[in-house]
Amino acid sequence: RSGEMAKLTQLIDNEVFRAYATYTTIVLLKMMLMSLITAYFRITRKAFANPEDTASFGKGESAKKYLRTDPDVERVRRGHLNDLENIVPFLGIGLLYALSGPELSTALVHFRIFAGARIVHTFAYLIPLPQPGRGLSWAVGYAVTISMAYKVLKTALYL
Repeated sequence: RSGEMAKLTQLIDNEVFRAYATYTTIVLLKMMLMSLITAYFRITRKAFANPEDTASFGKGESAKKYLRTDPDVERVRRGHLNDLENIVPFLGIGLLYALSGPELSTALVHFRIFAGARIVHTFAYLIPLPQPGRGLSWAVGYAVTISMAYKVLKTALYL
């Protein structure tokens, strides 16, 4: 058991892993914020998906008008879905990358660019900024994840 604890301590002492943990926390908090923004837009636009969510606005037929879609709510939801589609792969590939022994400076470039791209992507979605801003920010983050995946496969190729 003490051998396992030593390994965990070594991982926490690993600067690349700490950088990964830092930027993973940032993008996960950003993704969680999208849930709150969705709720804010649902409440302010009075656009709900479930009948029980309309209870504070009336009963029966009077509440049914709030069971609807709203373009602003749907825009936020699409941004949140895009986070799920891009941040989840980053979590797994980024962890493997952090454990593959990259240089700290190279890892920081990967992690910082990914986090920055996701933040820019969110602003581009919510403001909205004209294209190609949103598309470019998505592509930059995606390319970073592919770059890390390539490094992992190159380092530990067991195909």
